[in-house]
Amino acid sequence: MSKKAELNAIEIKYLRRSLGLSAEQVADLSKSTEEQVLAWEAGEADVSGLAAKKLLELDETIEMQVLNTCDGIEELFSKEPKRTLSFVVYPTQAIYTAYNPEFLSALPLTELYNTAAWRIKKECKLVLEVDVTLVALDVEAYKAYRETAGLKESRESRAKWAATQI
Repeated sequence: MSKKAELNAIEIKYLRRSLGLSAEQVADLSKSTEEQVLAWEAGEADVSGLAAKKLLELDETIEMQVLNTCDGIEELFSKEPKRTLSFVVYPTQAIYTAYNPEFLSALPLTELYNTAAWRIKKECKLVLEVDVTLVALDVEAYKAYRETAGLKESRESRAKWAATQI
């Protein structure tokens, strides 16, 4: 990002909410306090450059993930007539960390990953006319499914399990 990231009170609040983050989470990500974040959103203080940059980068990462995923789905459905999909989302940070660590560096919070999944769902419906169901990972049900199906833990196994949930 070459230019200084400046956001006003309305923009920082909208961006935080659109990412599905709490003021406390933004504070943690931007090395600020929750009180500072709330002051930015109330227009009582200038938004930290670090906070603005971090939130804009996260939003851009999610948008790139949406574009790349939708491109892949569009290619898949050019070969197959199937018009429904399921995506696994993670109900807690602990489950996200345990089952989807490959995304932690780009999207460190489960809320960010789940926001990306929601945006993909929306884009698929609007642009590709593909229905996507978001399925919260139920660890015990998933483990039982893997055992029954003789599958090892993998992203593909989670996707197969999620397909059985719709």
